[in-house]
Amino acid sequence: MKKWLSAFRLRTLPLALSSIGMGSFLAAAVGQFRWSIFALCALTTIFLQILSNLANDYGDTVNGADSEHREGPQRAVQSGEISLNAMKAAIAVFIVLCLISGILLLYVSFGLNMQAFLFFFGLGILAIFAAIAYTAGRKPYGYMGLGDLSVLTFFGLVGVMGSYYLYTNSISLDLILPAISCGLFSVAVLNVNNIRDIESDKKAGKYSIPVRIGREAAVRYHVALILFGVLASVVYCFINYHSISQFYFVAVTPLFAINIKAVKNKRSAKELDPYLKQMALSTLAFILFFGFGQLL
Repeated sequence: MKKWLSAFRLRTLPLALSSIGMGSFLAAAVGQFRWSIFALCALTTIFLQILSNLANDYGDTVNGADSEHREGPQRAVQSGEISLNAMKAAIAVFIVLCLISGILLLYVSFGLNMQAFLFFFGLGILAIFAAIAYTAGRKPYGYMGLGDLSVLTFFGLVGVMGSYYLYTNSISLDLILPAISCGLFSVAVLNVNNIRDIESDKKAGKYSIPVRIGREAAVRYHVALILFGVLASVVYCFINYHSISQFYFVAVTPLFAINIKAVKNKRSAKELDPYLKQMALSTLAFILFFGFGQLL
């Protein structure tokens, strides 16, 4: 059990839940929150994130990114704790769990509205495919530097606006702004990971953004991700202003400053690794402050 819990990478779950947290807060702000939808949304998101982590463990080992040259934490398949066949079986189990949970979520949200049901079911299938194809398969898109775009899409736009729609059955274009905030912060977490792994990714032929542009430019990219993430939420609150409490999230910005400083100054993988978790928790704190600010 311990080796499987390690493979699940539970420390990634707060970040995965941030997008549906943002969407849920926005729905609650217009009086449309439902606990049943939140519970199923959270469960489906957790299953998807664990599926992504398992597929990443499998794919990076098969494709060479998780090798003896890797500087980050050892992975389960790479270390031999879990066999390739056992990992493939686990991936299949979590695909099924995602489908079951997702279908229940759509039924609770849409009932027999088949048009909305089928549209979101298609999004769910796409999310499952994205989770697996990031590092697994013959041409994993994460090895082509497209992981950032995928994270912005699914942890930002789809996660926030999609969860909001599940509650309200409606959408507003200005929701793109908080969705972009959540997505950019999630990309920043991935960017810390990719900066940490630049050397081993180069050797494995994994052309992440930091590998393509170099460490110094990747640090500037990191700063831009965080600054534009904060700015998008500031603009949203100005557009929808009703109380100064909406800007409570600004109190979290020192945590982002700490992360930026660490990414700039800490060079070794061991030193940089804790700031993956720090950036993820900072994102969750931002969402909580943002969300409660909308409700007050």
